[in-house]
Amino acid sequence: MGELLAKYDVPGPRYTSYPTVPYWEKAPSEAEWLAHLEAALASGKEEGRGAAIYLHVPFCRSLCHYCGCNTFITRDRTVSDPYVEAVLAEWKLYRARFGRVPIDGLHVGGGTPTFLTTVQLNELLGGILDSVEVLRTAELSVEVDPRTTSHEQLEAMSALGFRRISLGVQDFDPLVQAAVNRIQSVEEVARVTESARSLGYTSVNYDLIYGLPKQTARAVEDTVRKVKVLRPDRIAFYAYAHVPWMKTFQRKFADAEVPGGTAKRQLYELGRGLLEEGGYQEIGMDHFALPTDGLSNAHRERRLHRNFMGYTERKTIPVFGLGVSSIGDTWDAFAQNEKSLPAWSAKVRSGCLPIAKGHSLNGEDLVLRRHILAIMTDGATDWSADATGFLAGLGPRLAEFERDGLVELQSASLRVTEAGWPFLRNICMAFDARLARRAPERELFSQTV
Repeated sequence: MGELLAKYDVPGPRYTSYPTVPYWEKAPSEAEWLAHLEAALASGKEEGRGAAIYLHVPFCRSLCHYCGCNTFITRDRTVSDPYVEAVLAEWKLYRARFGRVPIDGLHVGGGTPTFLTTVQLNELLGGILDSVEVLRTAELSVEVDPRTTSHEQLEAMSALGFRRISLGVQDFDPLVQAAVNRIQSVEEVARVTESARSLGYTSVNYDLIYGLPKQTARAVEDTVRKVKVLRPDRIAFYAYAHVPWMKTFQRKFADAEVPGGTAKRQLYELGRGLLEEGGYQEIGMDHFALPTDGLSNAHRERRLHRNFMGYTERKTIPVFGLGVSSIGDTWDAFAQNEKSLPAWSAKVRSGCLPIAKGHSLNGEDLVLRRHILAIMTDGATDWSADATGFLAGLGPRLAEFERDGLVELQSASLRVTEAGWPFLRNICMAFDARLARRAPERELFSQTV
């Protein structure tokens, strides 16, 4: 395994979209984006499924030095009221076109959504939910910071129908926490976990990170041991992306303090083994769940989906992106909002959708997106019906994976072997036409969500 880890230790996207963000071309205009949404909503209605909303709250009271998200660091809570008003105004622009949209999911991320007060959460989330048709199958989920989340906030969101909660844990080791500027105790995490469960939240997720500055095998082992005692329903075990040329605050770490290569992968293998010993099942890439959790059920029933929020239990299209930097997805197009808070606010105030960048998928993009998604979710795909163009030349790009025992190949299909699961990214890269055709030095890690 060590030789394979070294061999395939190359930068690569997480494939939360295809094409990946660095290869997006011209953004759709407002009219084009609305047309894409309209077609996706009509298709969803025919198939009996609803849309989803991703709502981004960028505010954090302090900067975590591992973070790749779009955040606005402040302790001034007066910024929250204008933001809530602007998000509701942005949603009103969509409502003017589509009316009461049927919603199958609402995910609130950040930043720190619980930077908002209980009153603000009620105003923002209640304002959106009151204006949509919430389907019986809808899943409402929220990301929270254990250091700043109160029982009152959780209670308010529970009353609105939220049943899934995700806590940022990362690592419990004091040296690692000091290095990444996120000091939080096991007791704080336990308090929020227990509070959520007492209020009826049915799925609790913890985010963990491996490869953090000053992180050792002992730190990973101790963190996972404490996590297993708290027994979250699912766990995302992400790789730390060290990109100081993009995130200048990461220059605080010396390269020698950041595990890399084989050492970094060994931290993942250690954590994975400990989680599996605790009864967690590996789902796709970097995700684990108890057999009783919905993500495990979706994996067994082959209905997993993957989007900018990671793995989800089913496909929800379209996704409306609300708030600064949010990304919308209609399957055949992406649109990302302005990343700058003032620029986003100004566009919303002017009555325009705050689209900054995006991409309309061509025919090849749509075919390749489907196959990459199948590999990321099911570990298998069959392109016999699409074996022309770029896919016609797949053989040489996959031959090395077959020789290394990572995939089993037929003439126009593959199945990822057990040994191949750690190399899903690499296998998907063989299907990435845009990556193959453009300069390899292009930055791949600008897509960090």
